[in-house]
Amino acid sequence: MASNRKDIPYHYYSLDEYFALEQASDARFEYWDGDIVCMSGGSLEHQQIASNVFFRLRLQLSGGRCRVFIFDLAVKTPMLPPYRYPDVVAACGELQAERIHGLDALINPVLIVEVLSPTTASRDHNEKFLAYQALPSFQEYLLIAQDAPRVTHYARQADGSWLREDMTDLSATLVLESIGCRLSLSEIYEEVRFSAA
Repeated sequence: MASNRKDIPYHYYSLDEYFALEQASDARFEYWDGDIVCMSGGSLEHQQIASNVFFRLRLQLSGGRCRVFIFDLAVKTPMLPPYRYPDVVAACGELQAERIHGLDALINPVLIVEVLSPTTASRDHNEKFLAYQALPSFQEYLLIAQDAPRVTHYARQADGSWLREDMTDLSATLVLESIGCRLSLSEIYEEVRFSAA
């Protein structure tokens, strides 16, 4: 029996193995260069925050040219193949998707929202953000903490740079210009209970 984690043999999963798992399972997984990470499940807080964001945006976008989706819609990431599963994603105009092993992966998102968890926070801030930036349509990125009121909002500028805004005040409101919506932190965190430190 291996007593040290580094003594356990590492299995590198191929993309074919990943696609087979995706097609055989009701759960959703992301492929990370040989690793497979389950994206389904999550804490009650995670689910509540993502649902709050989806609900508030859905109300504001009703009847307009933009649409919002939650949890299971894949977004193609050519820099980090094959695709990612954001918590919430919005696209405007005609939806464009590429069929990848029987799955429709959106290729024209304008807004992507990730609710941070301890196991995904670093990737959401770094590798995923870089991968999303390669999508020409991508304009705004929201990273939402679930352990405290803390939201990071990135907005693409005309020169291609990204403007970062960090918010922690529950009375604050952020403007999502790419889809013409507003979200207050109190709406994002509605019915979320934070653990005492």
